Amino acid sequence: MTDLWTAHELLEATGGTLSAPFGATGVSIDTRTLRPADLFVALLGEGRDGHAFAADALAKGAAGAMVHRGISGAPHLLLVDDTLAALARLGGFARERSAAKVVAVTGSVGKTTTKEMLRTILTAFGPTHAAEASYNNQWGLPLTLARMPRDAAFCVAEIGMNHAGEIAPLAALARPHVAVITTVAKAHIGYLGSIEAIADEKAAIMSGLEPGGIAVLPLDSPQFPRLRAAAGSASVATFGTTQDATGRLIEAEADADGTLILAEIAGHEIRFRLNAPGRHMAMNAIAALTATRMLGLDIDTAARALEGFQPLGGRGARRKLALPSGNALLLDESYNGNGASMRAALEVLGLQPARRRIAVLGDMLELGEAGPSEHAGLAEAVTRSADLLFACGPLMRHLFDAVPAEKRGAYAADSAALAPIVARAAAAGDAILIKGSLGSRMKRVVDALDTPIPAKEGAV
Repeated sequence: MTDLWTAHELLEATGGTLSAPFGATGVSIDTRTLRPADLFVALLGEGRDGHAFAADALAKGAAGAMVHRGISGAPHLLLVDDTLAALARLGGFARERSAAKVVAVTGSVGKTTTKEMLRTILTAFGPTHAAEASYNNQWGLPLTLARMPRDAAFCVAEIGMNHAGEIAPLAALARPHVAVITTVAKAHIGYLGSIEAIADEKAAIMSGLEPGGIAVLPLDSPQFPRLRAAAGSASVATFGTTQDATGRLIEAEADADGTLILAEIAGHEIRFRLNAPGRHMAMNAIAALTATRMLGLDIDTAARALEGFQPLGGRGARRKLALPSGNALLLDESYNGNGASMRAALEVLGLQPARRRIAVLGDMLELGEAGPSEHAGLAEAVTRSADLLFACGPLMRHLFDAVPAEKRGAYAADSAALAPIVARAAAAGDAILIKGSLGSRMKRVVDALDTPIPAKEGAV
């Protein structure tokens, strides 16, 4: 296999020194997923130092380890000043040497799904590289770029943030030809303070555009004028539902399994079925198709490719649950949650032809003073779409108390306490939505349903 990184390139990219020459066919930061001949990067994380795992990585077949302090007895080391900074330089070098067209995606809601839609589409046109999962932060984006194959025709990068000032340096590293902003919503408002500040931070992705690059912006957003002003002299395309949008959603007929979409992209009308229910999924698809058209690619081919898209686990994946009493349906939205995405997911729950529609919701975090009202404000959506609500976390208590008594399944302090309650209550024929911010750890509930506890008599 041809090296992704030669010894010479590792030195040139990072400015480090090699204890002995080696090349690498991949890049890893986790010994659990490391493959033979990878370069292992020993990052410092929250409560974890990658240097403690470097010897294990080498024992598992890593070509070498990038470190900023020595590892006793390790034969192949790339010694750098700081591993995170060196990973950023490695990613920047990979971006510089690549001829790939780069699309970068940010937004309060839908960025990972839109990124995956673009991966699905662009693969129909050539070798495509895209971020894994939600690798979108100060280490995730450089890692994505550092892993980009030499022959990639397209790269889809995801850029996220929690605080002001985080997007611009990542955009400068990615240098996209097309930059997409999916939405501007109240996610992280506890850190940024206002919806306008969130819009300004999302708009920073446009600061990294390549000369002649194009921004794809949400025309229906109340923040569109602010985003458009931030684009300055950059070329802008739009997506939305109005006649003026470059990519226009004309109709979206959602059912339990998917959405039939009629759209017009840059004057070309298309009709296709998306294997993901919900108007929000349809709008993500229009954003992805608009970006595709801005790359100069054929929209009919793109729409056909998009019919093969499947939502990711934790982000809208639908799958069968084998329970002791029979099969149920899981709507796995456990990875993240904010007001906009909660309402969209509840709308999808309401489409399901189920014995009971059960919403299992955890706290939406980083909302600051708006937290209580944002949670209580979901009561109408829950009442309309769900038969029962199971909730956890101090903020979700506001929602649980706001829904009608007959809708209240159970409340618990956290997901660990709620998980066995939901597992006991779930029964054949149910449709079960699980959603909350990553910090609420709603994956615990998914795991509990995958190993369910037999239901007791009189369970909810």
